[in-house]
Amino acid sequence: MPYFGFHASISGGIYNAIEEAQALECGAMQIFTANQRTWQTKDPAGEDMARFKDAWEKSGIEKAVSHNSYLVNLASADPANLAKSRAAFEAEMRRVDALKLDGLVFHPGSFTGSTYDKGLKSIIESVNSALAKMKGFGSVLLFETTAGSGNSIGGKFEDIAAMLDGVKQKDKAGVCFDTAHVFEAGYDLKNDYEGVMKQFDRIIGTKMIKAFHMNDSKTPFNSHSDRHMHIGQGELGKEFFGKLVNDKRFRDLPMIIETPADEGMDKKNLDILRKLCR
Repeated sequence: MPYFGFHASISGGIYNAIEEAQALECGAMQIFTANQRTWQTKDPAGEDMARFKDAWEKSGIEKAVSHNSYLVNLASADPANLAKSRAAFEAEMRRVDALKLDGLVFHPGSFTGSTYDKGLKSIIESVNSALAKMKGFGSVLLFETTAGSGNSIGGKFEDIAAMLDGVKQKDKAGVCFDTAHVFEAGYDLKNDYEGVMKQFDRIIGTKMIKAFHMNDSKTPFNSHSDRHMHIGQGELGKEFFGKLVNDKRFRDLPMIIETPADEGMDKKNLDILRKLCR
């Protein structure tokens, strides 16, 4: 069975995320390691980091990943914004490494005001520069598939393949496969699950998937509109999720919901995924 989880809150202390995930009997979790709404972030205190690692070790939670700040845009055409994005990305990597998390999930970026080729080059250069500075980085950078809206990069499997190909330290890069985003980007997971996975395997390789975001889609197929919905209540439906959770290729991976923050729904969504396992 995959390791199911959700995005846990670090409010009141980063270690509190462990207790929140334990309460829902999670095998995995995702967190922000710092305030993702501002550039002026503070690293958790050393004592808090130690408390987090100790609680995690005792928790039974097998997998934990970080999600990078939504402010970061490694494809930015604005020099000042790109510099801030790179600094924030590197700071996130340091926190992930210090906490010994299994991965750092990030949106590749948007090339607004520039070109696709320049944006792609900027992302690759940013990742390679960060890895060169972080000697012995112990985690994996996970390029998240996107819904392909506007000038965002990552909506096509070829985008992800090009970025992975450009990363020099191959063992430090992988993919976070967001189910809603892939469907919204124009890959029909609902009606052609095997076909989409074969296409992904041919272009990227399913072995490169290191984590899943398990989100139903509020918007239709090929909408290029990033809107998540509760499991089975969106355009993808339960049947698709049943195929995914029982796919033997992914049985040891973290599968993390990022569904709307409605009261009691994290538990319901996780229960649905567990019941779909055969």
